[in-house]
Amino acid sequence: MGYAAGDKPPRYRAATVGQSSKREGGGMTRRAVVLAVVGLLAVWQAAAMLVGMAILPGPGAVAAVIPRELGRGLAWHLAVSAYRVLAGIALATVTAAPLGLVAGQSKRLDGILSPLVYLTYPVPKIVFLPLAMLFLGIGDLPKIFLIWLILFFQVLVVVRDASQGVRAETIYSVRSLGARRRHLLRYVYLPACLPAILTALRVSTGTAIAVLFFAESFATQAGLGYYIIVETWGRMAYPEMYAGVLAMSALGMTLYLALDQAEQRLCAWVHAGR
Repeated sequence: MGYAAGDKPPRYRAATVGQSSKREGGGMTRRAVVLAVVGLLAVWQAAAMLVGMAILPGPGAVAAVIPRELGRGLAWHLAVSAYRVLAGIALATVTAAPLGLVAGQSKRLDGILSPLVYLTYPVPKIVFLPLAMLFLGIGDLPKIFLIWLILFFQVLVVVRDASQGVRAETIYSVRSLGARRRHLLRYVYLPACLPAILTALRVSTGTAIAVLFFAESFATQAGLGYYIIVETWGRMAYPEMYAGVLAMSALGMTLYLALDQAEQRLCAWVHAGR
């Protein structure tokens, strides 16, 4: 059966179900999450009572200062950090995913990239912060660059591996229907790699937030790292400092859950029947 030049072949998502990734926490319920939060708060309160020092205020004392601090700049610092993380995620996705797709199909390109990835992937990306500040200044760009650098290799490797893992019989069957290269990319390779892309971003979120905190702790005047280290820890305002820690934790958790929900919606075939 052939197709005219302008026609599109049928959707092949069902044929790519084999390329999936397991969801972390797939069996969690709202009750379990609530109980976990209550348990953490109880441990926090017990630790604060046991220490009995100003350096570890209880959750009630921290909660009391959050509304005030949000109006005094905490909300602004949170927005700046969120912008930097989201910009890094978007940049890493649009640069690494296409390159990984092509590398998975081209042995020549993969032969060029593999040694480079092998040599540079294990290097801690935070060591490039001084260089990034020298070349990109002390604004948003060096922070976004570091986040991009961390996520780029994660996305590149998993997309390349997922692209190479597409079964040959799937490709042959789709080509027999008249599919061309662009159809294979759209209906076979992209659905096969999308779960891997979202999983890589979700798993790397914690590392990206940690690097962002370090990068924002000096040579800047905005961001949660600056708020925690300079504006609160530096003047021993411990409840306010913990409010910043909670804000950064909330940012990481929100990104993690957003990527998890995106995987469930965009990759519904992966979780079908579970």
